[in-house]
Amino acid sequence: MATLGFSRQGAGPPLVLLHALGSSRAAWDPVVPRLAEHFDVIAVDLPGFGESAPLPSGVEPHPARMAAAVVDVLDDLHIDRPHVAGNSLGGWVGLELARLRPVSSLTLLAPAGLWRGDTPRYCLATLRTTRWTSRHFPATLSRLVSYRLGRILVLGQTHGRPTRVTPDRARAAIRALGTAPGFDAALAATVHRHQSAGPALGTPVTVAFGSRDLVLLPHQSRHLDQLPPGTRSRSLPGCGHVPMSDDPCAVVSLISACAASGGPA
Repeated sequence: MATLGFSRQGAGPPLVLLHALGSSRAAWDPVVPRLAEHFDVIAVDLPGFGESAPLPSGVEPHPARMAAAVVDVLDDLHIDRPHVAGNSLGGWVGLELARLRPVSSLTLLAPAGLWRGDTPRYCLATLRTTRWTSRHFPATLSRLVSYRLGRILVLGQTHGRPTRVTPDRARAAIRALGTAPGFDAALAATVHRHQSAGPALGTPVTVAFGSRDLVLLPHQSRHLDQLPPGTRSRSLPGCGHVPMSDDPCAVVSLISACAASGGPA
């Protein structure tokens, strides 16, 4: 069983936060303080990312298996029926988690896996390019993001408002992407998979994409009919693929509204 890193802050109903491929729980830092005013926030590093060890050798890190690892953490913490929010791969993992055990609400921010067949080549090229540059040129990228124009160049594809990301957070994101031992295996585990609607989950589900998301293109990767019946769709104006830094207030409001519609945990 993989040992997962996590942080916990706040009080109230439990809320689990799941990050994107190549990221870490630190991606949620812009919204955690506000969420912690109303929730017991548990931000988790998925297997092979952040402070979490990869899954054991021979275990494919597909979204359902990652979700099972998160369930193990929840069991250890004696958390039942949490609210869940996930970004990109974390959204896909959150959906699989909701199929493994009941959750009180599920907020999906630019969830991955909403393509018809295999992962679109455009998405693969984008992810592999950003991974390659972060691995091979971390010092150059870290210098660039010290400047406003540099953050636009380095983060412009993933963030709708890259200049709102502080240089320190930008460097942390570059380091997380370049050093994550689980990146390649996790990406490979999703290439020939996609989400399927399945039965209704019996809990509120909200999906939202940023208007400036340049990673998951509408005609390729936003087939909402592959989400559970009854999923509500919202928009995050001005936000990119990783909206937590672009508009923290909008993200907090979206998660809070979805959680409120689900009632207390």
